Amino acid sequence: MNLLERNNASEDKDWRDDLRDRSEEELEQDIIDLEQDADKEEPGKTEKGCSVNGAVSFLQKPYMTVVLLGIIVVLLICIIVLLVLLPSRRQSQNTDSKTDLNQNITEYAQEQKQQDIMSTDAASDAIVVKPSEDAQEKQELSDAVEEDEVPTESVAQDNDKTAIVVDVEDENDISYTKEYILNEALPYFEDNDQDAIWDLAHLKRYVKLSKELENTDSFYYQGEVDSEGKPDGKGLAIYEQNSYYYGEWSHGVRNGNGTWFRFYIKQKNKTNAMGKYTAHSYSGMWADNLPNGQGAEHYEVDVSKLPAHDRILQNVVGNFTDGLYDGELYANTVDYTGNVEEWDGIADKGVFKLWRDMSAIGECSVWQKRDDHSVCMDIDKSENKNQGLRELLK
Repeated sequence: MNLLERNNASEDKDWRDDLRDRSEEELEQDIIDLEQDADKEEPGKTEKGCSVNGAVSFLQKPYMTVVLLGIIVVLLICIIVLLVLLPSRRQSQNTDSKTDLNQNITEYAQEQKQQDIMSTDAASDAIVVKPSEDAQEKQELSDAVEEDEVPTESVAQDNDKTAIVVDVEDENDISYTKEYILNEALPYFEDNDQDAIWDLAHLKRYVKLSKELENTDSFYYQGEVDSEGKPDGKGLAIYEQNSYYYGEWSHGVRNGNGTWFRFYIKQKNKTNAMGKYTAHSYSGMWADNLPNGQGAEHYEVDVSKLPAHDRILQNVVGNFTDGLYDGELYANTVDYTGNVEEWDGIADKGVFKLWRDMSAIGECSVWQKRDDHSVCMDIDKSENKNQGLRELLK
């Protein structure tokens, strides 16, 4: 290569070097400009980077490991405590709910009890012992099956019988109490409504109430009383064996005008062995707890139970002394066909005057037919004593 070419080559190289240097400077300048533009577009980027780097540097310090572990332990403890407390709190809430429910139930029960007491009080106000006002207590008859406590107050000594005046305050259910039963029946006895009395006496609650008195020599009573609480005035009594008395009383005993009933409900005795009698009653004057004075005895008879060609006493009207036939008497009989016949008799304190004496066969005639004196009714001679209301003479 000649000198000229070498010089040209040298110049070309210098030019290229200058161009390269210039390009590198421009490139660096462009990079700087780009970084500046980036800084303008994202302010705080450098600071963020510095913060991250600072945090990393801070976390890399040795004592921070212990701090982090402590924080983790505290967090774990907090989580465990929460896990333990949450079920307890839930259980407590459930307990509180149950307590509130029980309290609500208790309050409801107390309210109901209070209402029941108010109802009983209202019933007590409506049920009075005066017969004239008890007529308002007629209610629909229903068949009851259960009974509560026996009434409390023993108020009268009647030979060997004791009156028990029912106290409504001792009874809770007005539908089934003795107070209710007595007040239910009282208006019908006052009106002498025989059909209603029959129906009532055959209800379960009446039969059950009477059975409670069996072998006790006591009776339940509702009506007027004296200052000592003994039956006095008018009132109704229920006895054993489905027996009742309504009428006048004097200091605990039947005295004055009154009616006694006995209903044979699945009951048979010596007099009623065939079940021919369904009821027995006496209406008239009383003294010292027994029929004394004018009165009428009556039997309800089931003629279908009578043997053929047989007759039976149905009514005896006349005077009574201590429950015995005493004086002139009128009677009628009924036979198996329903035919009624009338008879006359004379008795002296339970012993009949004989119309004829048939000692040879052990019989005597005590009733004489009214329209044909040749016809008599006979009884066994050994029975001609204590003739009268024998069921009341025990």
